[in-house]
Amino acid sequence: MKVVLFCGGYGTRMRDGATDLPKPMHGVGPRPLVWHVMRYYAHFGHTDFVLCLGYGAEHIKDFFLHYSETASNDFVLRGDAVELLGSDIGDWTITFVHTGLDSPIGERLRRVRSHVADEEIFLANYADVLTDAPLDEMVARFRRSDAVAALLAVPPQAAFHCVGLGADDRITSVSSLRDMPIWENGGYFVLRPEIIDMIPENGDLVEDAYAKLATDGRLLAHRHTGFWQPADTAKERAHLERLYHSGRRPWMRWERP
Repeated sequence: MKVVLFCGGYGTRMRDGATDLPKPMHGVGPRPLVWHVMRYYAHFGHTDFVLCLGYGAEHIKDFFLHYSETASNDFVLRGDAVELLGSDIGDWTITFVHTGLDSPIGERLRRVRSHVADEEIFLANYADVLTDAPLDEMVARFRRSDAVAALLAVPPQAAFHCVGLGADDRITSVSSLRDMPIWENGGYFVLRPEIIDMIPENGDLVEDAYAKLATDGRLLAHRHTGFWQPADTAKERAHLERLYHSGRRPWMRWERP
């Protein structure tokens, strides 16, 4: 099934003023975030991608137009001829669609409607979060339901502590936010095309469409307590970089035997 990736955001919290790269193009190891997300989907057999471009579109286009398989695959060099012993993207289909510089996520999805209209189900992602979630289980559960959309639900990632207050403002308990019985949107979606009809012009996917679906009981969650790591800030991406170079790469399921 097709995978829609929202790649057009400015990524202002990650930028340091030294580069104009869009957030999905910031590196984790020798490859950008968007490549890691796409390899995750390809691992589960989903290799038909629709990239919703905006800010920094030229960087994403150039990366794939001049893609070097030798950066992450073994090869044999005979004179000037290169014989690849593996391939990352040889069986991928990638559609590049400019969906506006300032478009919200919902509008970006509206602008690629024609690319997913004939799909029974399609996948979508913010292209800046890595996980080891069992995507096949999430999709299978969604197929059995009457839901219009499903999202990966994960525990809150913030390191804040929550306090319980009693009489005279005495603190009665201290607990990690992650241990609270709440869940947040993990950014991995399974959708039916009718979701697009629920998004107004220049609307938002979550605040407009998901809010209505939740009221109607047609929004499904797939809880995941395993690895899930966003890259909204330079600090979070640096954490992913450390994990990559340490060899502890739980999101890279394609490396597992």
